[in-house]
Amino acid sequence: MRHDGRLANQLRPIKVQRYFTTAAPGSVLISAGKTTLLCTASIDTAVPPWKAHLPPDQLTGWLTAEYCMLPGSTAPRKRREREKVDGRSTEIQRLIGRSLRAALDFKALGPRTITIDCDVLEADGGTRTLAITGGFIALADALATIAGDVDLSRVVKHSIAAVSVGVSNEVPVLDLDYVEDSAAEVDMNVVMTGGGLFIEVQGTAEGTPFSQDFLDSQLALAKEGIAQLTRIQRDSLGENWPMDKNSSN
Repeated sequence: MRHDGRLANQLRPIKVQRYFTTAAPGSVLISAGKTTLLCTASIDTAVPPWKAHLPPDQLTGWLTAEYCMLPGSTAPRKRREREKVDGRSTEIQRLIGRSLRAALDFKALGPRTITIDCDVLEADGGTRTLAITGGFIALADALATIAGDVDLSRVVKHSIAAVSVGVSNEVPVLDLDYVEDSAAEVDMNVVMTGGGLFIEVQGTAEGTPFSQDFLDSQLALAKEGIAQLTRIQRDSLGENWPMDKNSSN
Protein backbone atom coordinates (compact mmCIF):
# COMPACT_ATOMS: atom_id res chain seq x y z
CA MET A 1 0.00 0.00 0.00
CA ARG A 2 1.35 3.42 -1.01
CA HIS A 3 1.30 6.67 0.98
CA ASP A 4 -2.00 7.70 -0.63
CA GLY A 5 -3.60 4.27 -0.22
CA ARG A 6 -3.22 3.14 -3.84
CA LEU A 7 -2.10 -0.29 -4.93
CA ALA A 8 1.13 -0.60 -6.92
CA ASN A 9 -0.76 -0.94 -10.22
CA GLN A 10 -3.37 1.73 -9.53
CA LEU A 11 -3.65 5.07 -11.34
CA ARG A 12 -4.54 8.23 -9.54
CA PRO A 13 -8.21 9.22 -10.06
CA ILE A 14 -8.51 10.58 -13.62
CA LYS A 15 -11.04 13.29 -14.43
CA VAL A 16 -11.69 14.58 -17.95
CA GLN A 17 -13.77 17.62 -18.90
CA ARG A 18 -13.99 18.16 -22.64
CA TYR A 19 -14.85 21.48 -24.33
CA PHE A 20 -13.50 23.36 -21.31
CA THR A 21 -12.95 26.46 -23.45
CA THR A 22 -14.68 27.46 -26.68
CA ALA A 23 -11.97 29.19 -28.77
CA ALA A 24 -10.03 26.04 -29.70
CA PRO A 25 -11.79 23.14 -31.48
CA GLY A 26 -10.26 20.72 -28.98
CA SER A 27 -10.12 21.69 -25.31
CA VAL A 28 -9.73 19.36 -22.33
CA LEU A 29 -9.28 19.93 -18.61
CA ILE A 30 -7.68 16.74 -17.32
CA SER A 31 -6.49 15.79 -13.86
CA ALA A 32 -4.72 12.85 -12.26
CA GLY A 33 -5.03 13.29 -8.53
CA LYS A 34 -3.89 16.86 -7.87
CA THR A 35 -2.03 17.26 -11.17
CA THR A 36 -4.25 19.33 -13.46
CA LEU A 37 -3.69 20.51 -17.04
CA LEU A 38 -5.56 22.37 -19.73
CA CYS A 39 -4.84 20.83 -23.14
CA THR A 40 -6.06 22.51 -26.31
CA ALA A 41 -5.73 21.59 -29.98
CA SER A 42 -5.88 24.21 -32.74
CA ILE A 43 -5.89 23.64 -36.50
CA ASP A 44 -4.35 26.04 -39.02
CA THR A 45 -4.70 25.70 -42.78
CA ALA A 46 -1.09 26.81 -43.26
CA VAL A 47 1.99 24.59 -43.01
CA PRO A 48 5.38 25.36 -41.41
CA PRO A 49 7.77 27.42 -43.56
CA TRP A 50 10.09 24.45 -44.03
CA LYS A 51 7.22 22.59 -45.74
CA ALA A 52 5.72 25.50 -47.66
CA HIS A 53 8.20 25.31 -50.57
CA LEU A 54 7.07 21.81 -51.55
CA PRO A 55 4.87 21.29 -54.65
CA PRO A 56 1.14 21.25 -53.77
CA ASP A 57 0.83 17.52 -54.45
CA GLN A 58 3.61 16.84 -51.94
CA LEU A 59 2.37 19.04 -49.13
CA THR A 60 1.58 17.15 -45.94
CA GLY A 61 0.38 18.23 -42.52
CA TRP A 62 2.25 18.68 -39.28
CA LEU A 63 1.73 18.68 -35.52
CA THR A 64 3.64 20.70 -32.97
CA ALA A 65 3.25 21.18 -29.22
CA GLU A 66 3.88 23.76 -26.53
CA TYR A 67 4.08 23.13 -22.79
CA CYS A 68 4.07 25.60 -19.92
CA MET A 69 3.81 25.43 -16.16
CA LEU A 70 1.80 28.40 -14.97
CA PRO A 71 3.28 30.44 -12.10
CA GLY A 72 0.78 29.21 -9.52
CA SER A 73 1.11 25.54 -10.47
CA THR A 74 3.86 24.94 -7.92
CA ALA A 75 5.01 26.21 -4.56
CA PRO A 76 7.12 28.25 -4.49
CA ARG A 77 5.77 30.16 -7.50
CA LYS A 78 7.36 29.30 -10.84
CA ARG A 79 8.64 32.32 -12.70
CA ARG A 80 6.66 33.00 -15.87
CA GLU A 81 8.42 32.11 -19.13
CA ARG A 82 8.12 35.38 -21.01
CA GLU A 83 11.01 35.64 -23.46
CA LYS A 84 12.69 32.24 -23.37
CA VAL A 85 11.32 28.76 -22.72
CA ASP A 86 13.43 26.98 -20.11
CA GLY A 87 15.26 23.76 -20.91
CA ARG A 88 12.82 21.51 -19.08
CA SER A 89 9.78 22.94 -20.88
CA THR A 90 11.56 22.65 -24.23
CA GLU A 91 12.36 19.00 -23.60
CA ILE A 92 8.78 18.23 -22.53
CA GLN A 93 7.07 19.97 -25.43
CA ARG A 94 9.33 18.11 -27.85
CA LEU A 95 8.30 14.85 -26.17
CA ILE A 96 4.61 15.76 -26.48
CA GLY A 97 5.04 16.65 -30.15
CA ARG A 98 6.98 13.47 -30.97
CA SER A 99 4.43 11.34 -29.16
CA LEU A 100 1.31 12.78 -30.75
CA ARG A 101 2.84 12.89 -34.23
CA ALA A 102 2.96 9.10 -34.00
CA ALA A 103 -0.84 9.16 -34.00
CA LEU A 104 -1.23 10.74 -37.42
CA ASP A 105 -0.80 10.09 -41.13
CA PHE A 106 0.23 13.56 -42.30
CA LYS A 107 -0.38 12.84 -45.96
CA ALA A 108 -4.01 11.96 -45.17
CA LEU A 109 -4.28 15.06 -42.95
CA GLY A 110 -3.32 17.33 -45.82
CA PRO A 111 -1.67 20.75 -45.60
CA ARG A 112 -2.71 21.67 -42.08
CA THR A 113 -0.80 22.39 -38.88
CA ILE A 114 -2.15 21.18 -35.56
CA THR A 115 -0.85 22.85 -32.41
CA ILE A 116 -1.28 21.17 -29.04
CA ASP A 117 -0.96 23.56 -26.08
CA CYS A 118 -0.53 22.03 -22.64
CA ASP A 119 -0.69 24.40 -19.66
CA VAL A 120 -0.09 23.01 -16.17
CA LEU A 121 -2.52 24.50 -13.65
CA GLU A 122 -1.32 22.41 -10.72
CA ALA A 123 1.70 20.11 -10.62
CA ASP A 124 1.92 17.06 -8.39
CA GLY A 125 4.01 14.76 -10.58
CA GLY A 126 3.38 13.28 -14.03
CA THR A 127 2.68 16.52 -15.89
CA ARG A 128 4.40 15.44 -19.12
CA THR A 129 2.62 12.10 -19.31
CA LEU A 130 -0.77 13.61 -18.49
CA ALA A 131 -0.15 16.26 -21.17
CA ILE A 132 0.23 13.51 -23.77
CA THR A 133 -2.85 11.62 -22.60
CA GLY A 134 -4.99 14.77 -22.45
CA GLY A 135 -3.42 16.14 -25.61
CA PHE A 136 -4.66 13.15 -27.58
CA ILE A 137 -8.23 13.74 -26.37
CA ALA A 138 -8.02 17.40 -27.44
CA LEU A 139 -6.51 16.30 -30.77
CA ALA A 140 -9.37 13.88 -31.44
CA ASP A 141 -11.99 16.53 -30.70
CA ALA A 142 -10.24 19.03 -32.97
CA LEU A 143 -10.01 16.51 -35.81
CA ALA A 144 -13.72 15.76 -35.46
CA THR A 145 -14.43 19.35 -36.58
CA ILE A 146 -12.81 18.67 -39.99
CA ALA A 147 -14.24 15.18 -40.46
CA GLY A 148 -16.15 16.40 -43.51
CA ASP A 149 -12.89 17.35 -45.23
CA VAL A 150 -10.66 14.38 -44.34
CA ASP A 151 -11.09 10.68 -43.73
CA LEU A 152 -10.34 10.33 -40.02
CA SER A 153 -10.01 6.56 -40.35
CA ARG A 154 -6.92 7.28 -42.47
CA VAL A 155 -5.66 10.34 -40.61
CA VAL A 156 -5.54 8.76 -37.13
CA LYS A 157 -3.36 5.65 -37.04
CA HIS A 158 -3.19 5.15 -33.26
CA SER A 159 -4.47 6.46 -29.99
CA ILE A 160 -1.66 7.67 -27.75
CA ALA A 161 -1.32 7.73 -23.97
CA ALA A 162 1.54 8.03 -21.50
CA VAL A 163 2.19 7.16 -17.88
CA SER A 164 4.99 7.25 -15.36
CA VAL A 165 6.33 4.19 -13.56
CA GLY A 166 9.10 3.85 -11.03
CA VAL A 167 10.57 1.94 -8.15
CA SER A 168 9.60 3.14 -4.70
CA ASN A 169 10.84 1.29 -1.62
CA GLU A 170 12.10 -1.44 -3.97
CA VAL A 171 8.60 -1.98 -5.42
CA PRO A 172 7.61 -1.04 -9.01
CA VAL A 173 4.66 1.39 -8.91
CA LEU A 174 2.43 3.08 -11.47
CA ASP A 175 1.65 6.78 -11.93
CA LEU A 176 3.94 8.43 -9.38
CA ASP A 177 2.87 11.62 -7.63
CA TYR A 178 5.42 14.19 -6.47
CA VAL A 179 6.06 12.54 -3.09
CA GLU A 180 6.91 9.24 -4.80
CA ASP A 181 8.72 10.78 -7.75
CA SER A 182 11.02 12.90 -5.58
CA ALA A 183 12.23 9.84 -3.66
CA ALA A 184 12.01 7.15 -6.37
CA GLU A 185 14.91 4.79 -6.91
CA VAL A 186 13.97 4.55 -10.60
CA ASP A 187 11.90 7.02 -12.60
CA MET A 188 10.45 6.21 -16.04
CA ASN A 189 8.04 7.80 -18.50
CA VAL A 190 6.47 5.50 -21.05
CA VAL A 191 4.51 6.53 -24.16
CA MET A 192 2.51 3.85 -25.99
CA THR A 193 -0.25 3.35 -28.50
CA GLY A 194 -3.57 2.00 -27.34
CA GLY A 195 -2.67 -1.19 -29.17
CA GLY A 196 0.36 -1.76 -26.93
CA LEU A 197 3.21 -0.50 -29.15
CA PHE A 198 5.98 1.56 -27.56
CA ILE A 199 6.65 5.09 -28.83
CA GLU A 200 9.12 6.36 -26.25
CA VAL A 201 10.66 5.11 -23.01
CA GLN A 202 12.59 7.47 -20.75
CA GLY A 203 14.14 5.77 -17.73
CA THR A 204 16.71 6.77 -15.14
CA ALA A 205 18.24 5.13 -12.11
CA GLU A 206 18.25 7.89 -9.51
CA GLY A 207 20.83 6.04 -7.45
CA THR A 208 21.64 2.34 -7.74
CA PRO A 209 21.49 0.87 -11.29
CA PHE A 210 18.53 -1.42 -11.85
CA SER A 211 18.27 -4.90 -13.30
CA GLN A 212 16.61 -6.22 -16.44
CA ASP A 213 13.92 -7.78 -14.22
CA PHE A 214 13.08 -4.37 -12.76
CA LEU A 215 12.96 -2.88 -16.24
CA ASP A 216 10.64 -5.62 -17.49
CA SER A 217 8.34 -5.29 -14.48
CA GLN A 218 8.07 -1.53 -14.96
CA LEU A 219 7.31 -1.84 -18.67
CA ALA A 220 4.62 -4.43 -17.89
CA LEU A 221 3.15 -2.07 -15.31
CA ALA A 222 3.23 0.80 -17.80
CA LYS A 223 1.44 -1.34 -20.41
CA GLU A 224 -1.29 -2.09 -17.85
CA GLY A 225 -1.62 1.62 -17.08
CA ILE A 226 -1.78 2.60 -20.77
CA ALA A 227 -4.61 0.10 -21.28
CA GLN A 228 -6.54 1.78 -18.46
CA LEU A 229 -5.86 5.27 -19.86
CA THR A 230 -6.93 4.19 -23.36
CA ARG A 231 -10.27 3.01 -21.99
CA ILE A 232 -10.70 6.38 -20.26
CA GLN A 233 -9.86 8.22 -23.49
CA ARG A 234 -12.27 6.08 -25.52
CA ASP A 235 -15.09 6.46 -22.98
CA SER A 236 -14.50 10.21 -22.68
CA LEU A 237 -14.50 10.82 -26.43
CA GLY A 238 -17.56 8.69 -27.17
CA GLU A 239 -18.63 9.36 -30.76
CA ASN A 240 -15.43 11.34 -31.36
CA TRP A 241 -13.23 8.29 -30.77
CA PRO A 242 -11.34 8.50 -34.08
CA MET A 243 -10.77 4.80 -34.68
CA ASP A 244 -13.12 1.88 -35.12
CA LYS A 245 -15.33 1.65 -32.03
CA ASN A 246 -14.14 -1.89 -31.35
CA SER A 247 -10.48 -0.94 -31.67
CA SER A 248 -8.11 -0.32 -28.74
CA ASN A 249 -5.47 1.23 -30.99
